[in-house]
Amino acid sequence: MIIRLGYVAIALNLGKVTSSSTLTYTRYLKLNKEDRLKKLKEVTYSNIEALEKILRYNIDNNIHFYRMTSNFIPLATHPDVMWDYLKYFKKDLEYIGKLIKDNNLRVDAHPDQFNVINSDRESVVENTLRTLNMQVDLFEAMNYEQGKLVIHIGGAKGGKDIALDRFINNLKNFPKRITDRLILENDDKTFNAKEVLQICEKTNLPMVFDIHHHNCNNCEEDIKSLLPQIFKTWEDEELVPKIHFSSPREFEKDRKHADYIDANRFLEFIYKAKESVNKDFDIMIEAKKKDITLNILVKDLKKLTKDIKFIDSATLEI
Repeated sequence: MIIRLGYVAIALNLGKVTSSSTLTYTRYLKLNKEDRLKKLKEVTYSNIEALEKILRYNIDNNIHFYRMTSNFIPLATHPDVMWDYLKYFKKDLEYIGKLIKDNNLRVDAHPDQFNVINSDRESVVENTLRTLNMQVDLFEAMNYEQGKLVIHIGGAKGGKDIALDRFINNLKNFPKRITDRLILENDDKTFNAKEVLQICEKTNLPMVFDIHHHNCNNCEEDIKSLLPQIFKTWEDEELVPKIHFSSPREFEKDRKHADYIDANRFLEFIYKAKESVNKDFDIMIEAKKKDITLNILVKDLKKLTKDIKFIDSATLEI
């Protein structure tokens, strides 16, 4: 069983390099009209340049799994801006995509919490559609067919059953270019793993299992019984399943992520996965210290057990 480890957005070992530089709409309006496009292009180029540095850092350090920021193109989905960034940066994005593919990286995105497919407000659903379309535009500009978008089910207004039905009905109005890239995730307070799994089975979408969310918002089934069912939702995908793993910051069911990962708990999960599925998968480390956490986790695991063989600095075999 081979497991690749990844991290989210910022490579802290690179210092202040970030691909999430922003331009607020308020700041945009304060600029002279002739300076607005110039600033949009300046921030976007900075983000693309930073993303290339991060990807090269990942390549140099054998980190094959990475989540890019969802705040990559400033004001790309703002209804009063929505500028044509592809006109100026298509070649740059093609280059980023080639870098990803040539080095066999897995890169995905996780649109923020304001994207709610099951909202009962039409404006929220429209904004979500606009954002997801833009994310797909980015992956298509990169010629990266394997780029996926992780999203939660949303809120439970009207009750869970009604909210789940609303998700399915709203999703029917989303284009195939979006639904082909969606992965659904269990959340930490509303829809648990079993409920999300049922939606994935009905919509034929793969599911990412978030272990920390499962600990905070449990269902009757345990991890060992859930994993085979969840992995089955990936049978039609070219990619291996993915897992999200984090540790609570202060107490057992603290929904906030800690800076680092509890290596003993991580190892406990790995053993459960070995017993229940024994298939390759990827793990996204969601921790405040990002790539530093990944490096420390690997060192901790090497101290804890001889059962794990490390293929490289972020890939293990058990």
